[in-house]
Amino acid sequence: MKRPLTIRLCEPRGFCAGVDRAIQIVVLALKRFGAPVYVRHEIVHNRFVVEGLEAKGAVFVEELDEIPAEHRMQPVVFSAHGVPKSVPADAEARNLFYLDATCPLVSKVHKQAMRHQRLGRHVVLIGHAGHPEVIGTMGQLEPGAVSLIETVEDADRYEPADSENLGYVTQTTLSVDDTAGVIARLQERFPNLSAPAADSICYATTNRQEAVKHAAPGCDLFLIVGAPNSSNSKRLVEVAEKAGARKSLLVQRASEIDWDNLGDISVVGLSAGASAPEVIVNEIIAAFKSRFDATVDLAVTAEENEHFLVNRELRDVELTNQDMAFVNG
Repeated sequence: MKRPLTIRLCEPRGFCAGVDRAIQIVVLALKRFGAPVYVRHEIVHNRFVVEGLEAKGAVFVEELDEIPAEHRMQPVVFSAHGVPKSVPADAEARNLFYLDATCPLVSKVHKQAMRHQRLGRHVVLIGHAGHPEVIGTMGQLEPGAVSLIETVEDADRYEPADSENLGYVTQTTLSVDDTAGVIARLQERFPNLSAPAADSICYATTNRQEAVKHAAPGCDLFLIVGAPNSSNSKRLVEVAEKAGARKSLLVQRASEIDWDNLGDISVVGLSAGASAPEVIVNEIIAAFKSRFDATVDLAVTAEENEHFLVNRELRDVELTNQDMAFVNG
């Protein structure tokens, strides 16, 4: 006889509007221009999505010099995380046709950083070193114009050249609570620190964290579907544990769950990072139902209806139902 189990399924979860737009751009480019369509870096941080696009004819490269000369008229797509200004400049120098899939909310952070500089402020970027979004944001300004702060300890050690003229922005996928602590410490040390014109952490990051906070108390296990290099997914794991889940894990597929060592569980929380497709969430629910007498309870905290337009060159291309199913995860 199967043991009873409650799955608290967070909503919202999974694909955000920026990820949906980026995937759609690659699919539309393949339909309009044919294969290959080149993509610089992973379009989003999810191997399932990347492999699905590769099967359709996308070719992923790390740098533009990997694109063969005979294919330079084929599109190259820049990922949702954004790129330094040097990348489109390099594409133009190579006479490459590029489509920018940078999330509009990341582009907003770029503009906020440039606005700080225009107003004579040194830019403080709160984010994680080495993350593609951070590299892209720092690359909007000349070297030395941006200082990266990762932790409260970094904020304690930071010694700017001009403490009276500072403005901050943040990576869009950070923990809301952790970032608030870093900002508070910076504001305590530098009272004239200027905030961005609008909040940098994106609506999807905030909404997914709030849903996990709501669902986590009383969970024996909380699973977050996402990739190890997905910042927003890793933050959800941390949020679940801080909010009361006994244990929280990041998994990419149902096969990664250690089914033989789950222990005595009766309540499991489940959510997905902004680049994780719904098909994997369904796969994990099915895997639990095959082993437990599982019921699914929705933990709903917000409704999302954001939609971002794709590039002008692609707006008249029609997607089939099969295309839409892939784009929507």
